[in-house]
Amino acid sequence: MPEHVISTDSFILLLAFLFIVGVITTRFSTRLGVPSLIFFIMVGMVMGSDVLGIIYFDNAAVTQMIGVIALVIILFEGGLQTNLKDVRPVIIPSLSLATVGVLITSGIVAVAAKMILGLDWLEAILFGAIVGSTDAAAVFAVLKGHNISSKLGSTLEAESGSNDPMAVFLTVAMIELITIPDASILKLIGDFFLQMGLGLILGVIFGKVAVKALNSINLDSSGLYPVFATAFALLTYGVTTFLNGSGLLAVYIAAIIIGNAEIAYRHSIFRFTEGFAWMMQILMFVILGLLVFPSELFNPAILIQGILISVILMLVARPVAVFLSTIKMDYSQKERIFLSWAGLKGAVPIILATFPLLAGIEDSHQIFNVVFFVVLTSALIQGSTIPMLANKLGLNGPKKTIPMQSLELISLGKADAEMIEYEMESDNAIVGKTLVDIPFPEGTLVNAIIRNGKLIAPTGNTVIMTGDFLYILSERKNKPKLKKLLKEKAKYSQDALDLK
Repeated sequence: MPEHVISTDSFILLLAFLFIVGVITTRFSTRLGVPSLIFFIMVGMVMGSDVLGIIYFDNAAVTQMIGVIALVIILFEGGLQTNLKDVRPVIIPSLSLATVGVLITSGIVAVAAKMILGLDWLEAILFGAIVGSTDAAAVFAVLKGHNISSKLGSTLEAESGSNDPMAVFLTVAMIELITIPDASILKLIGDFFLQMGLGLILGVIFGKVAVKALNSINLDSSGLYPVFATAFALLTYGVTTFLNGSGLLAVYIAAIIIGNAEIAYRHSIFRFTEGFAWMMQILMFVILGLLVFPSELFNPAILIQGILISVILMLVARPVAVFLSTIKMDYSQKERIFLSWAGLKGAVPIILATFPLLAGIEDSHQIFNVVFFVVLTSALIQGSTIPMLANKLGLNGPKKTIPMQSLELISLGKADAEMIEYEMESDNAIVGKTLVDIPFPEGTLVNAIIRNGKLIAPTGNTVIMTGDFLYILSERKNKPKLKKLLKEKAKYSQDALDLK
């Protein structure tokens, strides 16, 4: 058999093994309360040349490319899941944390890096910029499934989704100042506002275009809609970066717009994107684990330096940044303490640490190894204690209500119809009515109701109750009328209002 065929087959087998191990480790991470990214990184480190020696990998350029693609998908999935109603009240503090907070964190860490690592000032500021941001992949992974208060969860998600561009800009700017001594600082500041502005504008434009395209196009299979949506995420990033804008910010903004709009095959898109994001997260962290050499990472000098900087980052830099960037904002001391502790580091700092490697900066290997250790420390210590801290501070939100069962939606092809899921609230107008008395649009059929975790086969005499999950098959042209009917609020009599 030709050698290249054997290599391809071995690669496929290895890839399958890595994904299976990655998925299985999520079960252990849930039981042990340790973020899954730690296990993914450990899988890569064990498979690498320093331990089992199965894979030798030291290509920073490939790591950077895979990491950026993975971040695009992860940010897109996170944006889709972000509820705009929850984010609106915390936009200002989130942006303050994503900009002022990152600058303060980077500055304090830069001073520590200068003293502890012995770097010159430009390299020290570069180090601070690399670890200054809260990582979206880590935050989304840790918060998912935990009932942290909506206000704090939304703040962290919005901050982590929007502060990556700031960290990327600072890192690239410092590398430019190091490698090009006569680079203009004023030009770099102008580039920052240009990148952020283009990212915001193009994110809104691509988001609205994607919504219109998803609702207008009639594809042969429902399975193509998630692919179409994901293609828009990649297109948004590609076009924005080509125009020198912030592609990551554009992707996150576009995803929020898509996720909060009425789109065709919403469930298919969400489920596909969630699975794809998990796959990219596993691949990204395993690759990052392969890139580091444990013999270099766990030597006494790196261990001492990494521990000292981690302590300063977690207990000084992040808290100072949170308290200063949320001054006179509606956050209690307990909430600020929680936000300080929840400033997780993850893939972004490690990916940014490959930039100095590729730029050939003198102390780039030391920077990479210390950054990697700081990320491991943050994910292991902070990531595993966030739910416990929220509970200790009394900052848990109401338990999230999700149906214990759900219906797998079938591919309807060109039938121009889709299944809609809707949860009934106490003030919905149709609560308390029988199905036969509800004026559903023509061609609409209530297929199933999930009540208290049990599946109910509806009849005309079935009464709609608060908390019911309705699964309704509707022609797409009737979807606006159906949504209007479902969202209509009950009208109280004037006598009832007077009694209040």
